[in-house]
Amino acid sequence: MKAVQYRAVGAAPEVVTVPDPEPGPGQVLLKVTAAGVCHSDIAVMSMPAEQIRFPLPLTLGHEGVGTVAALGDGVDGFSTGDPVAVYGPWGCGTCVNCAEGRENYCLRAGELGILPPGLGAPGAMAEYMVVDDPRHLVPIDGLDPVTTVPLTDAGLTPYHAIARSRSKLVPGSTAVVIGTGGLGHVAIQLLRAMTAARVIALDVTEDKLALARTVGAHETVLSDENAAARVRELTAGRGAHVVLDFVGAPPTVRTAGAVARVDGDVTIVGIGGGALPVGFGALPYGTNVSAPYWGSRKELAEVLDLARAGAVDVHVETYGIDEAPAAYERLHAGRVNGRAVILPGG
Repeated sequence: MKAVQYRAVGAAPEVVTVPDPEPGPGQVLLKVTAAGVCHSDIAVMSMPAEQIRFPLPLTLGHEGVGTVAALGDGVDGFSTGDPVAVYGPWGCGTCVNCAEGRENYCLRAGELGILPPGLGAPGAMAEYMVVDDPRHLVPIDGLDPVTTVPLTDAGLTPYHAIARSRSKLVPGSTAVVIGTGGLGHVAIQLLRAMTAARVIALDVTEDKLALARTVGAHETVLSDENAAARVRELTAGRGAHVVLDFVGAPPTVRTAGAVARVDGDVTIVGIGGGALPVGFGALPYGTNVSAPYWGSRKELAEVLDLARAGAVDVHVETYGIDEAPAAYERLHAGRVNGRAVILPGG
């Protein structure tokens, strides 16, 4: 089968031919319909050798949707041909957090060497993939696989971040979304569907701000040296109740801290290497700063329910598997408007 792999430290991803995988006991083989392209992949491929915790080559793709192709011994609950989405943050399945479906916060994943597909284990950017356990599959029940596949990360991650602050997103509140690309443009839709907050979106180009307005942002602000002052103006000088930074670079993290209000939440989702100093006087009193990770299995099911209700629609660009390296180039250059999706069979 064809697969998109990161094969050597510092190298560009390649399309290669590898043996078809087979499911072992308790595993499920999927015929992949669609796989998402994410900045996290670029972050992995930018790591120096001493930081890489898994062997190369690595088949990429931590966002996956497919149909069940075969069941390993002992697997029930699914049948061949079932369309499913892959829940990516695999855990041990037995610790207290996993028992609650919060495998994104598994207490033993590091100890046991458990890694997500596409971020350590073989991923979805291939014609077939093996899923380690059927609990990591969620039926998509008639949803379009192409627009559904980004929801497994670009939908689930902002949903989880918003849910953590839902008590503050009441009528009269303001939420700031920094970065309106793959995750951010979904976050805007989720905020509109889940809360009564006014949404202010920040990004570096007018094209991206136009997308933010299209998907529901009440206000848009160019993300430059004047952005914090402009957000303060829009909030009568008080700042935002919740700030969601989907870039996480040093300049955006500084902006996030500068626009938070007293007792507000600053949530750093992006992995751009920024950090926000926390201490008495460093931020408005009572500011909560967090860096959440992905989301729970229950939350993924809830995101898919929102998609069925028409509350969220991911803007996608599609590519055949042979075009995957070009898709990564476009993503790295900031030229993907929304989310890039690879179609291994197309």
